[in-house]
Amino acid sequence: MAKIKTEKQYKAACSRIEELLKVVSNDTSTDDKNFLELDLISDLVADYEEEHFPIETPSLVDVIKLRMYEMGLTQTKLSELLNVSPSRISEYLSGKCEPTLKVAREISRKLNIDANIVLGV
Repeated sequence: MAKIKTEKQYKAACSRIEELLKVVSNDTSTDDKNFLELDLISDLVADYEEEHFPIETPSLVDVIKLRMYEMGLTQTKLSELLNVSPSRISEYLSGKCEPTLKVAREISRKLNIDANIVLGV
C-alpha cells in the first residue's frame, strides 16, 4: 500500500478526508466506495501522524494536576489524601523533587494513575 511521504501529501489527504466525511455517515455501507476510500486514507494519515507527530507520555506533574482538577482537589486536600505535607506537594508539582516509592504507590492507588507514569517508565 502507498505511504504518505510529504507534508503536501498529508495536507491533501486531510482535505480529502474532510470531503469524504460530508458524504459518509454511520449508515453508509462498508462496501461503499466513499467509505472504503475514507477508511484507507484515514489509515495512511494515522500512520503519517504517528511517525511525524508522536504523542509523548505525559509527565507525572501534568497527570497529577489533571487528576486534581478532575477530582476537585486542592494542594491541601491532596496532601491530606496522600498523607504528606502541603509543601511536599508543592515541591512535587513544581518538579523540585520526586515522590518516594511509598508516596508514588499512594499516588497511583488513590489518584488512579497508571504506575508506569508514576514511576516514569
